[in-house]
Amino acid sequence: MTDADVDGSHIRTLLLTFFFRQMPELIENGYIYIAQPPLYKVKRGKQEQYLKDDGALDGYLTQSALENASLHVNENAPGIADQPLEDLVKEFRDVHKVADKLSRIYPASVLREMIYMPAVSTESLADKNIMEAWVAQLSERIENLKSAGSTMTFSVEEDKELNVWLPKVTIIAHGVDSHYRWNADFFSSINYGKIVSLGGKLQGLIEDGAFIQKGERKREIASFEEALEWLMTESTKRHYIQRYKGLGEMNPEQLWETTMDPDVRRMLKVTIEDAIAADQIFNTLMGDHVEPRRAFIESNALNVANLDI
Repeated sequence: MTDADVDGSHIRTLLLTFFFRQMPELIENGYIYIAQPPLYKVKRGKQEQYLKDDGALDGYLTQSALENASLHVNENAPGIADQPLEDLVKEFRDVHKVADKLSRIYPASVLREMIYMPAVSTESLADKNIMEAWVAQLSERIENLKSAGSTMTFSVEEDKELNVWLPKVTIIAHGVDSHYRWNADFFSSINYGKIVSLGGKLQGLIEDGAFIQKGERKREIASFEEALEWLMTESTKRHYIQRYKGLGEMNPEQLWETTMDPDVRRMLKVTIEDAIAADQIFNTLMGDHVEPRRAFIESNALNVANLDI
């Protein structure tokens, strides 16, 4: 049983490596289990709920945000609610997660703005004029997203081998230049297909006078994203959210009811494959060879979501 945060994951890796190397029979006979303490406690009024990780918290708050909510695309339109609204929100959130996942390769802010851009076809990539116009439109849309101390410059660059013209963006932040060029495969990928699909559903959806309503409260909106942000803000501020950095932050009663009570606890049985994977990670991070460790850190550094210091 270890903390639910990153430090707990590190300790768990060390323990699994120890058992794998010194007491493998305990794993082979199925005697090692991993407890699953929650990372969050959410309280609203007298009701409280424990949530295992960031994904569970996001899902809980999103579900709460959509209760009694309806989206009206103009002042006289009937509301979009229940399952249709849930499906649209889920698709929107999924595409944003795709952008975050791809942010190691392309700027996430640019990927998110592509939702509202015309789809790029294979034929478009072969036409310099079309791609220059597309990039100019993207640059204009993203102008307001530039953060203080940074600039973005958009252009197209020819791939002579494929005979296509590809978008390129240069970001200058604090005197450091970062260059990103999209490859041709991106525009035929499943991820880009998701971006285009969502864009088709949002295109022209929000009209003059559109508003979002939750119960008796409502707000005029100019975009679907603004509607969702308002709903999430309304949901979050009505909850008290506690993040447990360690098991020591729980009192004995909380530790029992979340992690140790046999009737409700969540346990993962460790297999020999789990232990082998832990041993490989341990060797990579703690071994004598520097190059594998450097490669691992460089490959995974941008995946860090929470860093406890």
